[in-house]
Order: sequence, then structure tokens, then C-alpha cells
Amino acid sequence: MAGTFNIQPINRFDGESEPVKRPKEIACFSYDDKHKFHLDDRSLQWYYPPELGSDLSGGYEKFDKHDDSKDEHLDSLLKTIMAHEEEEGKKIDAQVVTWRGMMTKIMAAPFEDRDGFEMNATLYQDCIFIEENHAYKVASRLEQQQQRRRPNQRGPSMPDEVMSYWGYKFETLCCLPRPWGEVTRDIIENRDKEIVSNKAQYCSVVRTGIGKTTLCLGGEVDAIWDSKPVEKGAPINWIELKTSVEIRDDRGMQNFERKLMKFWIQSFLLGVPKIIVGFRSQKGILTKIEEIQTVKIPETAAQRGVRSWNANTCINFASAFLEWLRNTVKDEGVWRIRRRPHSAAIEVFQVEEVGHGNILTDEFINWRIKLSLNSSSGST
Repeated sequence: MAGTFNIQPINRFDGESEPVKRPKEIACFSYDDKHKFHLDDRSLQWYYPPELGSDLSGGYEKFDKHDDSKDEHLDSLLKTIMAHEEEEGKKIDAQVVTWRGMMTKIMAAPFEDRDGFEMNATLYQDCIFIEENHAYKVASRLEQQQQRRRPNQRGPSMPDEVMSYWGYKFETLCCLPRPWGEVTRDIIENRDKEIVSNKAQYCSVVRTGIGKTTLCLGGEVDAIWDSKPVEKGAPINWIELKTSVEIRDDRGMQNFERKLMKFWIQSFLLGVPKIIVGFRSQKGILTKIEEIQTVKIPETAAQRGVRSWNANTCINFASAFLEWLRNTVKDEGVWRIRRRPHSAAIEVFQVEEVGHGNILTDEFINWRIKLSLNSSSGST
């Protein structure tokens, strides 16, 4: 059964927010500096303030960049879920499993229509597993690069590759491999000389809920403020690191307010309480640091009279869409979730009638069969 979910009119998602379950970390995994998967927290980093005046372009020519041209599907998330289920002796109770990035696109949809998105989904054991449609991502990136190569009416600007590097450089300037009390002054003072790499990542896997839907989300976390609590599921003082151009006028403020929506959604979904924004000049010089409490962003935006987005609308839209999706994806096979650029609707339709495509690994399916057999033999 195919279907279309109308985004407009968005005023039907106004009002009090639907209930939200606080995100609780149930597991984690790391990619090391070769981007190899490990079922541990070895790539966790600690926040320590950066040096103002740093050049975010510094070291660009040595950037150790991860090649994301290969489709990694949900493989790492599924491996982590398997290990968690083995430890708990039962399957997770999520109705939707996906990356935080996919939920960010869905939650932002009422206010962000410039770029489209495509996702693949499959139903297995009463749970919808959603991944990004890799072919669409690659094609969109290529198209954006071609558009940006066209002559710029506003004069010369920094190449996109350099500007995306600035974010990774900022992370390197803000992070330590261990708590500051355990590292040398040398390490703290020479972060600017470190080779920047985006291959190593710490990823948090959380259980959360929006409206009537329970979710399991995986997403990268930049750093921690202090240390992870011993108690599993307790709130963690995560830090999200972002860069933004200095605000010089009303237009700059409006652009930043629009960015704040994405910042808020990303941190809200994983339970990250604090965002640290590094403001930079047009040429990439770090000029100012601002700490923002995630929970206060919607209230601050409302007080400032921001009309470009509304937090409750984002939550209520996501709640309604997820409920509708669970009533639409009722059979196995592979489904496409598509929103064309500037479209006022999200389309969902089947692209393969049987199987699960490459969304689920054989290892994961075999594990779930084994778990079901163990559960049924244990209950008899």
C-alpha cells in the first residue's frame, strides 16, 4: 500500500507538544582512526575550550578524510543492537530503528523544503528499519557541487570542501582524548597542530519516543563535558560542537535562527544537553565561543519572535508522520520514503515486494531467529 503524507498545512501540528520520552543511552560503539568498528567507547572525547583566533583552515592540505562513497547501511547500528540484545536476553522494544540524521530530516520537514530526501525502509518483526538511500545522497551531493561551481553573483567565496573542513577543525581544537586532568599541557596547547581526521567517531545508541512511537536511534556524539555516569540510562553531559559565521546584521541573525532549528533537533533526539557554537569570520578565523542549553532553544526562539520554525510543530509533525508510516508500511519488502525538493508532501511506496534489500544484514536476521527460538523454548 503506497501513500502520501501531506506536510502542509502545518498549522494542524500547532499546539501543545505530543509526549516525548527522554533519550536514554542503551549502548554505544566507536569507529577508530581507520574508521574500523569497535563495540566500545574508545573514540569518546572530552571537551576543553579552544584558543580564540585559531585559523579553522589550518592543516587543510593534510586532512585525513573518511571516504563515505561506500554504502554502510545500518550495519554498525545493527551490530550494536545485537550485542545489547544478547546482554539483555531479549529484543529491543523499538517500533522504528534508524540513524539520528534520518529523524532530523523528518522533524525539520515542516520548515525545511529546499533539499529533498530519500530513505529506504523495511518492516521486520513489527519494527521499521530506515536507512538513507545512498544513491540519492551521492547524486544530490554531485548536483550541489555542480551548482556551487557556477559563477557566484556575490563575488568569490571559500570552496565548499574548505568550509566543511572548518567544522572538523573546530572539533579537533575543542577536544581531548582523555579528561583534561589526565593529559599533558603539551597535548592541550598543541591541538592546533594535530592532523584533522573525521574517521574516528563515538556513536551513542538511545531509546527514545515521540508521541505513540518508540524509537532506537544511533548518532555521533562530539564530546563529553565530564564523565559518563555509572548508572545505565542516566542523563549524560554530552556536548554538540557547531560552527557558524559571525552575526553582523538582521539577515545574519535570521540565518542563525534557522540553523538553530537543526542544532536543536539533532541534540534533542540524542539527549545532548549543551551545544557549543564557534563563531568564525568569513575567512574562517575563530572569533567567539557561545554555550547554548538545548532545552532553552525553543523558548529563546519564541521570545525573540522567531517565525521561521517552531519546536512543538516539529515534534507533533514527527509524531503524526511516524504513526502514519507504521500504518502504511505493513508488509515486508523495501519501501521508499521520498520528499522531493520544495514538495509539500512525503511519499511512501514499495520498490521491492520481498526481502529486506541490504537494509538488514543476514547476521542480524539470523540473530533475531535464534533469539526468537530461545524465547519460545524458554517460555515452554
